[in-house]
Amino acid sequence: MTVNKPWLDQYPTNVPKSINPDKYGNIVDLYEECFDRFRMHPMSICMGVTHTYDDIDKTSLAIASWLQAQGLPKGSIVALMMPNVPQYLPTMIGILRAGYVCTPINPLYTGRELRHQLNDSGAKIIFVVDNFAQALEQVVDETAINRIVLSKMGDMMGLKGILVNTIIRQVKRLVPKYKLNDPKHEVTKFPDVLKKGKELPFNKPKMSLDQKAILQYTGGTTGLSKGAILSQRNVVAAALQSEAWYSPITSEINEVYINMVMALPLYHIFAFMLSLLGMRSGYTFILVPNPRDMPGFVKTLSKQPFHIFPAVNTLFKGLLAQPNFKDLDFSSLRITQAGGMAATEQTAQKWLEVTGCPMVEGWGMTEGVAGGTANVITNREFNGTIGIPVPSVDIIVVDDSGKRLGVHQAGEMCFKGPNVTMGYHNSDNKDVFTTEGYFRTGDIASMDEKGYFTLLDRKKDMVLVSGFNVFPNEIESVMLDCAAIIDCAVIGVPDERQGEAVKIYVVPANNAVSKEDIKEFALDNLTGYKCPCYVEFVTELPKSNVGKVLRQKLREKHLSDNPQLL
Repeated sequence: MTVNKPWLDQYPTNVPKSINPDKYGNIVDLYEECFDRFRMHPMSICMGVTHTYDDIDKTSLAIASWLQAQGLPKGSIVALMMPNVPQYLPTMIGILRAGYVCTPINPLYTGRELRHQLNDSGAKIIFVVDNFAQALEQVVDETAINRIVLSKMGDMMGLKGILVNTIIRQVKRLVPKYKLNDPKHEVTKFPDVLKKGKELPFNKPKMSLDQKAILQYTGGTTGLSKGAILSQRNVVAAALQSEAWYSPITSEINEVYINMVMALPLYHIFAFMLSLLGMRSGYTFILVPNPRDMPGFVKTLSKQPFHIFPAVNTLFKGLLAQPNFKDLDFSSLRITQAGGMAATEQTAQKWLEVTGCPMVEGWGMTEGVAGGTANVITNREFNGTIGIPVPSVDIIVVDDSGKRLGVHQAGEMCFKGPNVTMGYHNSDNKDVFTTEGYFRTGDIASMDEKGYFTLLDRKKDMVLVSGFNVFPNEIESVMLDCAAIIDCAVIGVPDERQGEAVKIYVVPANNAVSKEDIKEFALDNLTGYKCPCYVEFVTELPKSNVGKVLRQKLREKHLSDNPQLL
């Protein structure tokens, strides 16, 4: 069936309506082209230390050579658990160059969450920064990991790295004590990997676009996160789509070097997609390892011009609240990209007033390498929509029976394109795609006459906290392990700072249970953004006649108890 595509008429004249990922034989061809084109360009700046594209090329080759020497079968999974430090991108690229699949891990994961991803992915080797080694130590014996590459924050910062490591470890005390001395773990230090890798031969493996590249985990409605399989074609397509979409502005920037602020964590699909965009165009990434340190973040921004600033609404809002932020030089800022969560009109307006650069919003999913829709990059007005489909992406809106809906009719948004996943790891992928091959997003949206999409709600009960997917089933299954809880249910509630926040309704075991008890248990067992911000005690939960919790009733109760939200 032919898809009506009114959005194509909205494309700027110099943006192609489609892209062709098959122009590359594999993802490594794309990366190597970037290295050859921009060899002496600065690729990253972190804490004042610069690395060129040539530096990253050679470092990733050393990592690839070392990995190949470990004897893993082709296509094996290698885990990467780091914040935005200089070694992140060369490690990821090295894993891919060696012929392996990378599974990025959120460094803030608790032991339970980390164990699940390592076991589900089947990873045998993990690269981890020592700030997070304690969490790995708690679960490594329950996984298939048989080699650990341990890195320090400053490992690629030369002499300055010694100072950085000393401050992080001894002054700020950001490295919890750990012991990974058991010989069976085969712990190797990151600098030793580089030293040995440079002496080892590299055998470029034969690869194709159909092979897996990234196993990116996202939340799952069953209470366990799912690994979205992203092929090399998916990744290459996302790189070409983003490059094409940004070109009306990036082609007009006459600076020698274009700087992109990289405060979004590189393990998140949004930031990974942006790294592809940046490398395609020779950008320099201003790496921000800890964006929650807002004063430090502002100080970093004051040290060099920045041209492209992608972030989530929470981050934009946090910066605007900093008294010194308005004093920065915004004369170079040309693109402000909002994604990961809905940007509010108030934040967009204030951002424009302070920086002079309009905020452009888009929509994407892990399952589409963060590609999906975007507002036209030259738009000066915030319109509250998620924009139009990017090149080579088709979107339809369907009802519960799968019938396509028309203009201004709300239904489930489903999309198809060369960037869209082939499915989930260790899953039968039942009901993931429509009969026509469109991926079911679970998001409720409508399309207007021009092809602009408006996101209305989520079909599932997912909560979006600062751009991160949080699923009530997962939180409930963890919290029910607490002896103080008889029953519980989780919903998302509006939150000015995070977009949404987690609220938990608890049937307590006795009157001695406090809200602080509940929150402490959550902090011990869940990543911070998944922890309930609000706790409310109830005597019973509203349930259907088959015992299913009626979360809609709880949402109605929250609104009834907080009439100011209506």
